[in-house]
Amino acid sequence: MSLLGLEAIGGIVKTVGDIAGDLVTTDKERMSAELESYKAESDRMAGQIEINKIEAASSSLFVAGGRPAVMWICALALSYAALIEPVARFVAKVCFAYAGDFPVIDTDITLQVLLGLLGLGTLRTAEKFKGVAR
Repeated sequence: MSLLGLEAIGGIVKTVGDIAGDLVTTDKERMSAELESYKAESDRMAGQIEINKIEAASSSLFVAGGRPAVMWICALALSYAALIEPVARFVAKVCFAYAGDFPVIDTDITLQVLLGLLGLGTLRTAEKFKGVAR
């Protein structure tokens, strides 16, 4: 299942939940509809986890190597932006009187992807504050 398909399903679940919220009159019905919405979202996430397990177990480099390749690309971009470019710029300007500019990599997208793949977002922090961290 593609990522776009998952986003579409999530959008449909949210839309159905919004419509159900408008149609529900009592608190019990509202809570029941909300519970069903959470169950549908949980089932969608469980399905994605199973797909991820199957992809990771694949012997094909193009299937199982996708995430590591993206991580390596992001790590190389981050190392260039944080280490290589500043040191090279300093050496070039101080030692060789270089007046030009070095190429700049936009690290906004690379950091978002890398932190998402590594799971270093704020989700773990939120879990720890709520006391549900494992």
